[in-house]
Amino acid sequence: MIVSAIAAVADNGIIGRDGDLPWHLPDDMAYFQRTTRGHHVITGRKNYESIPPKYRPLKGRVNLVVTKDPGYDAPGAVVMSSVEEALERARNAGEDEAFIIGGGQIYAHAMAKGLVDRIYLTLVHAEVAGDTRFPLLDPAEWTERSRQRHEADERHIHAFSFVVLDRRHVP
Repeated sequence: MIVSAIAAVADNGIIGRDGDLPWHLPDDMAYFQRTTRGHHVITGRKNYESIPPKYRPLKGRVNLVVTKDPGYDAPGAVVMSSVEEALERARNAGEDEAFIIGGGQIYAHAMAKGLVDRIYLTLVHAEVAGDTRFPLLDPAEWTERSRQRHEADERHIHAFSFVVLDRRHVP
């Protein structure tokens, strides 16, 4: 099973502000929907709660919510105690690609533990204010698989690029 992370990250590393996204990029949201649909998605509790209630759980996906609170109630989602437990559940279900979708603590844990094989990054070409960052990536550990640029327009305040990175497997 491929373990992927998917995130939109500003040039200065910001991914969130006050429990929300610091931008509105409809084509990025559509990309997220297309890429993750039909797969297991792994999210932390705070990130899950940042999703508007009418969209929770994310439709067409198995939602796995990681929290330290064993009594946490997430109707329509499965509550897990760790990222590793969530990945094991996805693996046992025959998943071919599971997606870590945030937030900052979940990304940091997964990256520090070397759990991620692929990263789907929306690089937002702007410096924005925020309080949550994506972990720094060591370029020597990743190889670029694809890149597609999207210019700013009437629906998108910032230009951005969809970039897919694969972890280099060193023998």
